Amino acid sequence: MSEINNIDMFKNDVRFRENIAHIETIPAKKASFKKVDDLNEKIVEYLDSKDIKLYEHQSETYEAIKNGENVIITTPTASGKTLAFNLPIMETMVEDKDATALYIYPAKALSNDQLHVLENLEKELDIDINPKTYDGDTPRTQKRGIRENSRIVLTNPYQLHLILSWHHQWSRFYKNLRYIVIDESHYYKGVFGSNVAFLIKRLKRIANFYGSYPQFILSSATLANPLELANRLTGEEFVLVDNDTSPSGEKDFILYNPFQNYVRNKAYTQNAPSIHMETENIFMYMMLKNIQTLCFTVSRKTTELIAMWAKKDMTQVKGKLAHRIAAYRAGYHPEERREIEEGLKSGKYLGVTCTNALELGIDIGSLDAVIISGYPGTMISTWQQSGRAGRSSQKSIAVLIAFENQLDQYFMNNPKFFFDKPHENAIIDLSNPILQEAHLLCAAKELPLKRGESEKYFGVSQDVIDELVSKKDLYENHRGDFMYPYDDNPAMDYSLDQVSSEEFKVMVNGRLLETMERSQVYREAHEGAILINKGDTYVVDSVNLKKGYVNVSKETIDYHTMVLNKTETNIKKKLSKTKYGDLLIHFGELTVSEDYYKYKKMHFSKPMGTFPLDLPPLTFNTKGLWFTIPKEVKDTLKDMFPNDEEVFEGGLHGVEHALIGLFPLHTMCDRFDIGGLSTNYHEDTQEATIFIYDGYEGGIGITEKAVDVFVDLLNSTIDLLNNCKCKKGCPSCIYSPKCGNDNKPLHKGATKYILEYMKKLISNDFAGKKEEIIEVEAEIVETGEFGEAYNLYKSGDYSSSKDILNNILSNDKKHVKALALMAQILYNQDQKDIALLFTKKALAIDKSNEMANELEVLLTKKSEVESETQLSSLDDVEVLFEEAYDLFNQGDLDSALPILEKLLDFDSRHSEALALMGLIHYHSGFFPKAVEYYRMAIKINKHGEMVNELKMRVS
Repeated sequence: MSEINNIDMFKNDVRFRENIAHIETIPAKKASFKKVDDLNEKIVEYLDSKDIKLYEHQSETYEAIKNGENVIITTPTASGKTLAFNLPIMETMVEDKDATALYIYPAKALSNDQLHVLENLEKELDIDINPKTYDGDTPRTQKRGIRENSRIVLTNPYQLHLILSWHHQWSRFYKNLRYIVIDESHYYKGVFGSNVAFLIKRLKRIANFYGSYPQFILSSATLANPLELANRLTGEEFVLVDNDTSPSGEKDFILYNPFQNYVRNKAYTQNAPSIHMETENIFMYMMLKNIQTLCFTVSRKTTELIAMWAKKDMTQVKGKLAHRIAAYRAGYHPEERREIEEGLKSGKYLGVTCTNALELGIDIGSLDAVIISGYPGTMISTWQQSGRAGRSSQKSIAVLIAFENQLDQYFMNNPKFFFDKPHENAIIDLSNPILQEAHLLCAAKELPLKRGESEKYFGVSQDVIDELVSKKDLYENHRGDFMYPYDDNPAMDYSLDQVSSEEFKVMVNGRLLETMERSQVYREAHEGAILINKGDTYVVDSVNLKKGYVNVSKETIDYHTMVLNKTETNIKKKLSKTKYGDLLIHFGELTVSEDYYKYKKMHFSKPMGTFPLDLPPLTFNTKGLWFTIPKEVKDTLKDMFPNDEEVFEGGLHGVEHALIGLFPLHTMCDRFDIGGLSTNYHEDTQEATIFIYDGYEGGIGITEKAVDVFVDLLNSTIDLLNNCKCKKGCPSCIYSPKCGNDNKPLHKGATKYILEYMKKLISNDFAGKKEEIIEVEAEIVETGEFGEAYNLYKSGDYSSSKDILNNILSNDKKHVKALALMAQILYNQDQKDIALLFTKKALAIDKSNEMANELEVLLTKKSEVESETQLSSLDDVEVLFEEAYDLFNQGDLDSALPILEKLLDFDSRHSEALALMGLIHYHSGFFPKAVEYYRMAIKINKHGEMVNELKMRVS
């Protein structure tokens, strides 16, 4: 009773109540039960012995599974989902002595949790199922016994990805596979979810090969599109169980805004509230009131900081509680994570700070309170995290502490939107060509791909297979099957997280501290960075990018570091454009380069100094949207704000930040999943342009979805700025916590004007419909002689098209469309010097011709290199190779790349050039591409100098 009083006391405490923006009291709920007929006798005895009555949703799940349906259960944390699917599976295990089941969890800790549940069921039901986890922690000596004897195996996608090619060792298991359980399936979204969807399709193909067609059971948090998610993840149709009939205690969900009564008069005001200190204060309050608390933070670094500060302060206030505080995050050793999980269950730990690693259904017992320091990016994560408090019928509290960013402040000012808004859609993108190719290669390694199987299992056309054959990644045997031609396992080259295939080892005095991938090293473990691990601070002494090592030394430090970066984007290919009235939103493939060039030392939120970094840029291809702002807007803004500098640039930058800040309102993503760039002139569009892109190689469908909801996004962003009380811009409206330009320049007035200008374009001619042009060139409909030439060009008959165009131009030398189309054909035929001549003629007559503009960008970028790279002999090849090699040694990879491409067009078997191309891709962060060039090079010359150097990198 005292703990309940303590929980209620928080909202009335004078230290906190002024910052409470809203309290939503979620009432207690009673259970609803339903009896199931014809249960197996052993199951009935088990339920009776434990005095378990099945909730209504558990009974519905059981009945659907026994009827042979694929089922997805979407009820909240601690509602009994696990028992709901375990019972029918156990019944099958009792009645069929050979039946097997595969349980897939997104985290090892979950597998271990569920193993104990299954072991207890095995004992209670007196059946022989020998449940075991099979993952990276499983001792090698036990693996054969598991493959040969276990009837239920628990694993994770990472392990499954690596062992599918060894399916012949699992033939007994696959022949009898009755069920595949995918727990916490809402976790499979974005790039990870898209990878796992392909992985599941590979798994189905292998099961079918052995004659089994398993039933799927998915469990998930509540979301808007559960049936769509289940279908995209597995390719099967599902029955949905979403009516939660379990009991729950009353909960106060508090929206806590440290900025509620704070007005920022100018940028970087020193007395701004510190979110991390507010979080620590509330965390300390809960523990001092004996309220067992889990504190979620938005990053690994913050998790460590809050725990470190709390331990230090608790030592001064109530020393005996300091040892009951811990931090929990990915990167810890498995035994360390499990000790903390058990400590929460036993009450050893009173307060634990954590990342979303504890968001999933790991059993950590009943907690009294949850603090969520910063909106975690999705409503699903928010409710999952808050659901960690208030099991069964006890009173609990959840506190969401708002950061001073667009999304958090939007929720604080719109609590009805927060509590009434339907849960998001989980995005899985199966069109990413990089993922398609990677998983097709893995599938071919596992079993030869028969013609038609790429479409049947993966939804991928035969054209993709033919392309892989042409690149020598697959070969077709005499039976017409497609085989993987190498001895290695391609699954080793492709990460399911699709961030980087490289792994960096963080070392302290020769001891492994943790591991991380390249982009994380750039952000958190560059030279001079302060790295925090288990509450201890380490200074990064050196980074070896070639060998994958980060060397650190342990020091007591009272500051932290923040890295800055510059971004460049280039349009690679236009895929579509969408019209909302007169507002045009483009979508396509982009190349993004991020240059991490300096970092800042920070004491809390105060900068202490800035220091340079020397790191090669991170470059990747992705998908994104972009739109242009015309020059007349710039002229108007100059007149509106005659005394302000960089008004137009500050407005563009503000629009980019504000739109990105509210992306998660309308698409299910984390704000750190997307990036952006604004510029007052971009060479690919020749206008002021704002880009917003997916932050992953190949794109993951976020910005593509955003194009569909762009009007809603624009309106929300305008509301955000109109409701923000600041005068010149602040983190609540147009500042970004991850801005590589240190939030400069920014101009709130210009930002509002540009957004209103865009809205006016829509209202001019927008009636709720949009025009989509999937192929940009499909909009060109021509008639007459030029129409005939254009249609011949589209069909690939360049020669006949050029004959007609020459005839047109002999009669009209200023026919702009004919000049531009002739330039396009010449470009496609690799006659780029002549193509540039026709392009310039077209633009001299009409600067707005779209085809000529696009060609000029392509041709002027390459003309300088290509003018020097006309090849006629092997002597020319060697000269070019030396030139490319010199540029590579100078670190100018961008200039070396097109020279090597031209060289390899002339001599595709130049092993040293292939190897140098691989080294360039390796140093650019594209490890799979480096491996691809290594394979081509080593087939030609195993002893080449460059080949051996590349071998050292990719081995």
